[in-house]
Amino acid sequence: MTDGVAAGGGGPQATGPRSVAVGGGVGVAITGDGAQVVMLPAEAVRWAREVEAPPGAGNLPGSASGVFVGRQDELAELRRLLADEGEAAVTQVYGTRAIHGLGGIGKSTLALHYAHTFRRSYTLVWWINAAGTEQIVTSLAALSVRLCPQWAVTAGVQERAAWAILWLQWHPGWLLVFDNVEHPADLRHYLGTLPDGHHLATSRTATGWHAIAPTMSLDLLDADAAVTLLCTLTFGPKHTPTPQQRQDAAALAADLGYLPLALEQAGAYLFETGTSLADYRDMLGRLMDTAAGGIDSERTIVRIWRHTLIAIERRDPQAVTLLDAMAWLAPDDIPRALLTPLCPDPLTLGEALGALHAYNMIAYSADREDVSVHRLVQTVLRHRPATGPDGYPPGRHNAEHLIRQALPDEDTDTPRWERLLPHVIAVADSAPPHSPASPETTDAYRIAAQYLHLQGRDAHAIPLWRSILAQYEQVLGDTHPQTLASRNNLAHAYESAGNLARAIPLYEAILAQREQTLGDTHPQTLASRNNLAHAYESAGNLARAIPLYELTLAQREQTLGDTHPQTLASRNNLAHAYESAGDLERAIALHETTLAQREQILGETHPDTLISRNNLANAYESAGDLARAIALHETTLAQCEQILGDTHPQTLISRNNLAGAYSSTGDLEWAIPLYEAIFAQREQTLGDTHPQTLASRNNLAYAFELVGDLERAIALHEITLVRCERVFGNVHPKTLISRSNLASAYESAGDLAQAIPLLETTLSQREQALGDTHPDTLISRNNLAYAYESAGDLERAMSLYELTLAQREQSLGDTHPHTLISRNNLAYAYQAAGDLKRAIPLLETTLTQCEQVLGDTHPDTLISRNNLAAAYQAAQAVQQGSTATPTTAVTPQQSSTTD
Repeated sequence: MTDGVAAGGGGPQATGPRSVAVGGGVGVAITGDGAQVVMLPAEAVRWAREVEAPPGAGNLPGSASGVFVGRQDELAELRRLLADEGEAAVTQVYGTRAIHGLGGIGKSTLALHYAHTFRRSYTLVWWINAAGTEQIVTSLAALSVRLCPQWAVTAGVQERAAWAILWLQWHPGWLLVFDNVEHPADLRHYLGTLPDGHHLATSRTATGWHAIAPTMSLDLLDADAAVTLLCTLTFGPKHTPTPQQRQDAAALAADLGYLPLALEQAGAYLFETGTSLADYRDMLGRLMDTAAGGIDSERTIVRIWRHTLIAIERRDPQAVTLLDAMAWLAPDDIPRALLTPLCPDPLTLGEALGALHAYNMIAYSADREDVSVHRLVQTVLRHRPATGPDGYPPGRHNAEHLIRQALPDEDTDTPRWERLLPHVIAVADSAPPHSPASPETTDAYRIAAQYLHLQGRDAHAIPLWRSILAQYEQVLGDTHPQTLASRNNLAHAYESAGNLARAIPLYEAILAQREQTLGDTHPQTLASRNNLAHAYESAGNLARAIPLYELTLAQREQTLGDTHPQTLASRNNLAHAYESAGDLERAIALHETTLAQREQILGETHPDTLISRNNLANAYESAGDLARAIALHETTLAQCEQILGDTHPQTLISRNNLAGAYSSTGDLEWAIPLYEAIFAQREQTLGDTHPQTLASRNNLAYAFELVGDLERAIALHEITLVRCERVFGNVHPKTLISRSNLASAYESAGDLAQAIPLLETTLSQREQALGDTHPDTLISRNNLAYAYESAGDLERAMSLYELTLAQREQSLGDTHPHTLISRNNLAYAYQAAGDLKRAIPLLETTLTQCEQVLGDTHPDTLISRNNLAAAYQAAQAVQQGSTATPTTAVTPQQSSTTD
């Protein structure tokens, strides 16, 4: 992987997602962060619509013939809860249920039994390993191979996953089972994008589901069901246990805490060895509990696995070697082929796995090509004491050896990579503390991270870069070039995942170290400076971002030349930062220069040229030069439609920007049809809850609000807020914007009783999440002040306006457009309170600054001039003894979601 992954074109582009594929017929979002939008060719789109699932299609692990006792009430309740989401069990409506409970409780078993029991009620039943976003994408990709092998076998994993999502959108009535969800937020995108079927999730965590799906807690088995399960496993389903056997089984089940996994493993041991229930219970009682600090289920399993492993080792020592290694891999979908370096002979491998399966230590996939290990068993095995002088626990060396041996020779061997990646990441993520990986294993991590980078999936490589960095720091030192490159790549992975709190300190450390070791103008130092500036800007810290951008541009011009691609990227990034800071004169000049140079060097229709043209149009629009903005937007849209196609994400962004420009001119007859078309296209191609779809719904709502259609505006804003809460969570910046916009619509409708509490909540959440002087926090404070003013509470309104103005002057500067708005709003509040002595000087200052910064005919300048004239008129009326108060035009700052 090259260092400085965000350095070239990685700065902010005002046109949308970080990375999109070019060409094809339809763009489909396969993850929820807005980064993974995959273009599918027209042929694949046609297959997605036309292919039907064969009867009984699915990929359920195992079969319905396994032992299933108890849980009948839970099974019936689960069916009722899912079916109640619609008019019938298989209606084309959204239905979601999450089952949570501690490890070994039987969550997956219940979900599997439900899927088998009702599979004929669904058009398709698909089992998804949901331990992480990477595994979800891989499981969805397998669906396309099942339904459309004629296309999928030659496509990449992301294209296959996108095809599967498109197919599920076209064909309702399915069941998706998301098994072992570690992070409930991973499901938000899929639950919103796929509304026409049932979703069933299992998870060990009970938290984080409130905004995603209703939950059902699964408890331990009741005593009678536990005894029945233990007796059935121990003696076989046809044996009728004697009263003494049931009594011994009851005592043993109580000792095992009625934990299904423990009962199953104990039953397998008893069946295989012929040990009596009483003798087995006596053995467990004599065993010292070595997991006293663990949870109850871990302590229970510890008491069992020692005896089980002893029995397995007597039967087949190679089986224990395999199990020790599998403890460090991903728990699901472990290919037999991955294990062959430890057991090259297929017959010997089969016998070893058979021994583990007989004792219920592993499970086979339906085709018996993959095996899985229960997560709780892995946890117990990983926490055994080290056995060698190097401090490695049992099986750890072998696990690292397995992933090294399994690495594909080519980056393009997608099927092998996708089967291997979860296991490489699991080995990296499960590294024992203070035991860095070997150089050979670190190389394997680096190769896997390189593959993920080429796939645009940097956020998924965080565990890999953490392990790589730990090894380089120990072996090479803190400032070695490879250490710095690894630290940079870890920072970029955190930034890709939206974790700026971790990314920024890493970027700061890298820059300081590169300045010291490489010099101030080394290309890698410049890359680090650009990356840190971009992270600052993403965090809203323009005071730190702009000086870094300025320095980086000057140094790139000097060292690389005026038209080098990285120089052009720096010029674009600085222009965008100036625009964010309200310095439109310098922003426009830089955008114009960048566009001219890209047209000359890259051509009129190169994607980077289209981005520059769009960015310049946005800057013209911000400056109030709508005639030039609209002309550029129209040109850009025509070129995007011609080069990229009508539904390409970049084309939709360009169409949205043109609609926004029309809206700014008041030409809503042109804007609203465009917004409606964009919204419909994004719903169809990106899904109902993709960030760009949510932006389109918001923009359409705001356009309706401008034409006075408040009923439709409020309905759309309400839907957008619900979706944002489901997709992003309650305090995500996009959710807070949506909440603020809904409050604004309520306010426009005169419903201050609903508007003010929403605005108060939004301000409180922004203060807590973003800080007291973040631009969005200041917008919220201004909007709440305006609402208080509308409600006649001038005292609270003026207090908030004064605070907002002081903070904007300090953080944004005296002439930033937002500062000018604050000054205007405070002046109007003074005037409403009858304090014209304070109002008129503020309005005079505001007008002078608007004329200077925005120009003589900018809409805000015209508003400011009108406001001052109205204040003069009011002062004259007071002098003449009149009580009439002229109407004043005020523009409160509103926050809105835009592309």
